[in-house]
Amino acid sequence: MNIHHELTINAPPHAIYELLTSGEKFGQVTGQPGKGGGGTGVAFTLFNGWLEGRQVELVHNEMISQAWRFQDWAPGVYSMVRFQLKPEGKGTKLILDQDGVPAEFQEHVKTNWEGFYFAPFKKHFGG
Repeated sequence: MNIHHELTINAPPHAIYELLTSGEKFGQVTGQPGKGGGGTGVAFTLFNGWLEGRQVELVHNEMISQAWRFQDWAPGVYSMVRFQLKPEGKGTKLILDQDGVPAEFQEHVKTNWEGFYFAPFKKHFGG
């Protein structure tokens, strides 16, 4: 099953791109410590190491593809997360697709996008 979300955030694409590719900036905005990120192939951790991943493909300010896994997933199991960033007025339409989440974690992952990503981003950017 694929997880899909779409929302508009009151910030330009480059600002959202920076948050999604920098563990440190993500941590500053969400209050959830992160490390690493940056360029293609670079590893990162979020949520104080609970999530680990790697930047798979980056198209500056337009698209981010990441391989993710949480510590409680079976060894070697990763999901793919794709963010598309599209200018929309003065903000950015963020389109998220995630696949490969183990069945027993599907609902948990799907519902936690709002609280751990979207709400902090909207609050940070004033919307």
